[in-house]
Amino acid sequence: MNIVYLDGYTLNPGDLDWRPLARLGNFKVYDNSSLEEGIERGKLADIILVNKFPVTRDVLKHWPDLKCVCVTATGYNNLDIPILQKRNIIACNAVGYSTPSTAQHTIALILALANKIGMYNADVQSDGWSNSNTWTYYLSPTIELQGLTLGIIGLGDIGKRVAKIASSLGLKIIATSRRVQSGTIAGIEMVKPTEIFRQSDFISLHLPLNKDSHHIINRVTLDLMKSSVFLINTSRGGLIHEDDLKSALVNQKIAGAALDVLSDEPPSANHPLIGLNNCIITPHMAWATVSSRQRLLDICIKNVEAFIKGKPRNTIA
Repeated sequence: MNIVYLDGYTLNPGDLDWRPLARLGNFKVYDNSSLEEGIERGKLADIILVNKFPVTRDVLKHWPDLKCVCVTATGYNNLDIPILQKRNIIACNAVGYSTPSTAQHTIALILALANKIGMYNADVQSDGWSNSNTWTYYLSPTIELQGLTLGIIGLGDIGKRVAKIASSLGLKIIATSRRVQSGTIAGIEMVKPTEIFRQSDFISLHLPLNKDSHHIINRVTLDLMKSSVFLINTSRGGLIHEDDLKSALVNQKIAGAALDVLSDEPPSANHPLIGLNNCIITPHMAWATVSSRQRLLDICIKNVEAFIKGKPRNTIA
């Protein structure tokens, strides 16, 4: 089997072992591929692995031998599923690998906002403490989490993990999901989305991006929030109308935000949310601990091996 991975860098920048995958066939991996490069590199492939590379109708017509596409991610909106089905090409994905890491990063962002770690570290590094006449000094008040309310929008595996960790820090947890908006789930009070916006001191997004969730954070929902609220997003950038969020941050309609995802990645240098002193941004890295990436690689190896044995797993087409 000819196995080609067109954009392997995000999964393995050099600290994981490709050899278990290479033992399954004639394996070639590329850090990244332009559209033209990917078309050429995939021409003789039986199995293609992709992360974000677009597997579209126009691309697929250049890959006559293709039998299987393995997405090294959970989302697969870069695949043309109807065309894959029409050509009887198996597609599979990976789920569950990033839950601990993404939940951990979410909590780290909450703590960074509450304790203003970045602000204080930057000041100390620029001699602010050295030039102070006291052993402790204040740039801006920090926030104790005990007794505050965390609103979670989307209560899947990651949302539930965040809730569990956050509750141990003394936060009251309320949540909303598409299916349940009242009662309790695992001790979490379920409420309607409007109540999340109105009641929460921190709001954390854990939703897939679709037509219903696109721009769920917008001028209208931002206007419902407390002026002291902090918004956290480790899911998908398209959940937020970024110009509306910028306006709310600049005009101090909300206190701050911490984002691991943006609508365009990588962002342009003049992205509306870059450069704001009350907005923390990390580069879509919540999922990407070594442990998480190793779990993802292990799942993908098993997906390829299962397909070769004629017993495909984790199939989406």
